[in-house]
Amino acid sequence: MDVEKALGLIKRSPTEEILTEDRLAEALNSGQHLRHYIGFEISGFVHLGTGPLSMGKIADLQEAGIKTSVFLADYHTWINKKLGGDMDTIKRIANNYFKESLKVSIRSAGGDPEKTEFILGSELYEKLGRDYFENVLKVSSTMSLSRARRSTTVLGRKEGDDISLSQLIYVPMQAADIYSMKVNIAHAGMDQRKAHVVALESSGAFSYKPIALHQHLLMGMHITEQQRQEVIAARGAGDREKAISTLIDIKMSKSKPQSAIFIHDTEDEIRKKIGEAYCPAAQLEINPLIDMVRYIIWPFLSRTGNSIEIENKKSGSSASFEGIAQFEEAFASGKVHPADLKTAVAEYLISMLEPARKYFSEGQGRKFLEEMNDVKITR
Repeated sequence: MDVEKALGLIKRSPTEEILTEDRLAEALNSGQHLRHYIGFEISGFVHLGTGPLSMGKIADLQEAGIKTSVFLADYHTWINKKLGGDMDTIKRIANNYFKESLKVSIRSAGGDPEKTEFILGSELYEKLGRDYFENVLKVSSTMSLSRARRSTTVLGRKEGDDISLSQLIYVPMQAADIYSMKVNIAHAGMDQRKAHVVALESSGAFSYKPIALHQHLLMGMHITEQQRQEVIAARGAGDREKAISTLIDIKMSKSKPQSAIFIHDTEDEIRKKIGEAYCPAAQLEINPLIDMVRYIIWPFLSRTGNSIEIENKKSGSSASFEGIAQFEEAFASGKVHPADLKTAVAEYLISMLEPARKYFSEGQGRKFLEEMNDVKITR
């Protein structure tokens, strides 16, 4: 593929940062075969951020000719005390519900799940043996104890939280995963940036330096006006760290089910959740519904060649928008009411998620979802 076209696919939304773009362009120009990975804890139901958003980026990378892989981080899940800390349960859910959810999401985003390798962490570690242990030590030797403690925010912990020694090893393991799999492009949300920076800074202990690709964090639907203002103020003051920290706090999370849309939610659940979502009128910045249109709905519509259609309940008329910029201009000027936007977003999501919903309610995935429901109830 043409280098400029490949670079455009890799850089396009939801990508927000590449460390560094120059090294990525150099790798593409050299004709180097690039290997990608994104890793996930196996800690709950798959929502829009984990599924369509992240797997949409995988679809982009596949189109750019990059070998994609998903790392099912069972040991990281165990260290972080998720799913009751039961390793057998974690492995079972990883290989069944979680893997199948991501495969369905790749397909719905226009990618090919058969072209993505799924790697279970424990199997990789067993295969590599001492080599993996040495890689963990190589990374650890480049870090101070205070740096390790600061990096535990990637586990969803706050600085200063009481953590175990094993949780301090989480980030060195995460960086060692990258080198152990010989990954060229390490992909994650902005909340994993600290772990990737550790990996980049420890590259001197290895034979190459990877590229880090960080994507947008999809907002949860029940943020507060205070949180919205905190992000806006931090951005206005140029405090990037504070802005990212607050965005991590308000991201869509499986631990807050009413603030997240799961890929197998029923039609009624989707309508109810979207109907209760925070959506300040005429405000584009830090607005969960606008976020959803930008990063979930519009990519879906643009792939299928459709425009954004919003019906005005009051007048009965409809407005059609050929692109996201045109839609945002109309919303910012008050021409699109939040209630009408919510109705449209709910119906688009219902349509978009239909394959996943059917797979997990009527198809082979039903037993996997039932298994996951049992774990959530008993753990």
